[in-house]
Amino acid sequence: MTTDANPAPFDANPAPIRIAFSPCPNDTFVFDAWAHGRVPGAPALDVTFADIDITNGMAERGELDVLKVSYAVLPWVLEEYALLPCGGALGRGCGPLVLTKELGLDLTGRTVAVPSERSTAYLLFRLWAAEMVPGGVGEVVVMPFDEIMPAVRDGKVDAGLVIHEARFTYRTFGLHNLADMGRHWEDTTGLPIPLGAIIAKRSLGTETLHRLADAARSSVRLAWDRPEVSRPYVLEHAQEMDPAVADQHIGLYVNEFTADLGEDGYAAVRGLLTRAAAEGLVPPLGPDALAFP
Repeated sequence: MTTDANPAPFDANPAPIRIAFSPCPNDTFVFDAWAHGRVPGAPALDVTFADIDITNGMAERGELDVLKVSYAVLPWVLEEYALLPCGGALGRGCGPLVLTKELGLDLTGRTVAVPSERSTAYLLFRLWAAEMVPGGVGEVVVMPFDEIMPAVRDGKVDAGLVIHEARFTYRTFGLHNLADMGRHWEDTTGLPIPLGAIIAKRSLGTETLHRLADAARSSVRLAWDRPEVSRPYVLEHAQEMDPAVADQHIGLYVNEFTADLGEDGYAAVRGLLTRAAAEGLVPPLGPDALAFP
């Protein structure tokens, strides 16, 4: 019998999981404990910060192991990525707003700025407009979300679809809330608003996918237990956001659906993507596309 004189060494320090999420307070709050090695047994993370429009593109190109993306991009990426049942953003009273400079503006034929055409905000807007703007909106312009309110204020566009902390700050730009996409969604479906999802590559294997889900769930629970521990990480990446606004942001977007999508969460995701597919906005989902391995 022969033996290998130089067996391969045991990999005690496997490569970290490459993850990208936004610098927004809800994401840094959720991932703080995991990113800083405070989740027992969780794999190490190699973190990239990127706005969700960038991570959506990363997902479509198959980059990185784990990504925070818009639920709207799932129909294009679920063959390569699995939806994790936790870590994302769903909720009530937290939907995108359509803002205008002129109170009660009719959007028929008007130019509207949006943060992405592959976003939940955009799907909610198109579903709302199909019902509420029968004449149809005009040109849709994609621009970074932090440029939208100034563009509306300065008359470069007629209206803007905004997300994140803009819910709390739009009045400082002299703008009006024409319509709340989330309220329209909740009123018509009774379901929470699906915003951001956590996805992981299926090629990582079932065991690793479950470890990642457990780590995300543990990380958010640790943040809830001791929110003061995550505060330096949150404020470091909050892009000069007022700490009180950061707290509002976390309170709005980190909730029971972050710990577990649950029956209502999955119903909301499937409901959004089914309606969007019926309008020709996204490809249809397969029956088991959202199932966690």
